[in-house]
Amino acid sequence: MVTPGGLVVLTDRRSAAGPLPRVVAAAVRGGAAWVILRERDLPYAERAALAAELRSSLPPGRLIVAGPDPLGGDAVHLAGGDPLPSGIPLVGRSWHGTESLSGVDYVTVSPVHLTESKPGYGPALGATGAAELRAPVPWLALGGIDSPSRAADCAAAGAAGIAVMGALMRSPDPECTARELATAFATAPVGAGRGGGR
Repeated sequence: MVTPGGLVVLTDRRSAAGPLPRVVAAAVRGGAAWVILRERDLPYAERAALAAELRSSLPPGRLIVAGPDPLGGDAVHLAGGDPLPSGIPLVGRSWHGTESLSGVDYVTVSPVHLTESKPGYGPALGATGAAELRAPVPWLALGGIDSPSRAADCAAAGAAGIAVMGALMRSPDPECTARELATAFATAPVGAGRGGGR
């Protein structure tokens, strides 16, 4: 099972500096290997169409849909309270050290740093604090990873990847931002337990 690793894009059309498909495609050109489609408030047909459009800019199987419905794909990312769907090959979950990980292939751990996207959400764990939760599956660092040094710190702490929303969505040049973050993560010293699709 290949699980997400490296730079993972989380979508947010409301904060995107341009049309969401264009921003995502630029981030993928810059080195993002996976995309998690959020936009859970969209009507089903619009969200399914957006999922299909985003899949066209990614290698097969690299679009993950937030929520229990994969929208025609084969990967989902669940919130802490979402039910575990059956028959989905790749399942991730937002994890804070207490949620059940039965049937889960990877987790996001947050907030690593405080973030503009969720003001007041914290306290920040830091990369080391996130690692100390000791996720039993590959983990992605999430929250406030907006600089190469923060990306490198997450790699050194053992994260399989970094999940980035605000820094990519709001960037005037998402391809360049993605390249900087992806390169910093990939070239950092490898931490204990790092892996998961890299």
